[in-house]
Amino acid sequence: MKKKLAIVFGCLAVIAAAVFGILLGRAYYDRKKPNFSGLFELYVYPDMTPEAVLDSILSTGKVIKHNSLKRAFERRKASESIVVGHYTLDSTMPSMYASSMLHLGWQTPVNLTLSGAIRSKEILARKISSQMLADSADVASFALSADSLSKYGVDTTTLFCHIIPDTYQMYWTASVREIFDRLIKAGDDYWTSERVAKAKAQGLTPEEASILASIVDGETRYVPEQPTIAGVYLNRLHLGMKLQADPTVAYCYGYTLNRILKRHLEIDSPYNTYMYAGLPPGPISCPPKSCLEAVLNPDGHNYLYFCADPSFNGSHRFAATYSEHMNNARAFQAALSEKLRNK
Repeated sequence: MKKKLAIVFGCLAVIAAAVFGILLGRAYYDRKKPNFSGLFELYVYPDMTPEAVLDSILSTGKVIKHNSLKRAFERRKASESIVVGHYTLDSTMPSMYASSMLHLGWQTPVNLTLSGAIRSKEILARKISSQMLADSADVASFALSADSLSKYGVDTTTLFCHIIPDTYQMYWTASVREIFDRLIKAGDDYWTSERVAKAKAQGLTPEEASILASIVDGETRYVPEQPTIAGVYLNRLHLGMKLQADPTVAYCYGYTLNRILKRHLEIDSPYNTYMYAGLPPGPISCPPKSCLEAVLNPDGHNYLYFCADPSFNGSHRFAATYSEHMNNARAFQAALSEKLRNK
């Protein structure tokens, strides 16, 4: 009898040791062993349940042991609550670390990239909301609100003087105010004492330099020519001539015109530089750094006019006299007419 009991207890001890070993092995794996076969990004939206998040991760095909991640979700209470945000999971992470990251909200920053033509607050809002959790309507409302912008000493007219297209790192869940805090601080930081001095040398304040840079941006995206075009407008400003910049007229019509005709130049707006001398009251777009640098470091020349090159390669022909400019303009119009006839 004693021998039988010894055998039974022995078997139970072996089973217990085996179970303990299995549990210990699982605990070690869950805590120490990487459980992902590659890197992937995870976005947790406000309406997602923990179960939906777990299913989303498992469906990537990059989880080595599904049960390990499920156990970790239970142990770290990720199965009860997960913080909304953007997370990066990679091949170095054990299940427990991943579940803790999601439960405690250890987010990975995202890149907010502002690029291309930003010609209105609504376009800015769409670009931001397409990359961030913030709602487009909320972003636009903030950008169009004098009260919201007053904290920065900025108004709706000059907002684009303080935002520079670039790539910014921030959390995907950043509030609208946090986003503008980041953008406007970066825009203000751009204006070092050296750049302020360069603007002053051209007779401009930083805001005026930004306004002129937005006009240069409207004229061309061909970066090598931007300092030359900036020089043309600065020459005109210094001589007291009207800028007569087509992009400012396009702005008056909300950039809806395919071509600017003579009748369009008669619109009565402070942004119409054919009607009013000097700079418009605010920028007509969000000027990129290349245009700002063009205004601060313009080419030195005596050009007062320019028009598109008849080769349609995106470049321009420049002239110091009106008669020379008219010759260039006629060459372009002839090339344009020929191009339209051949369509």
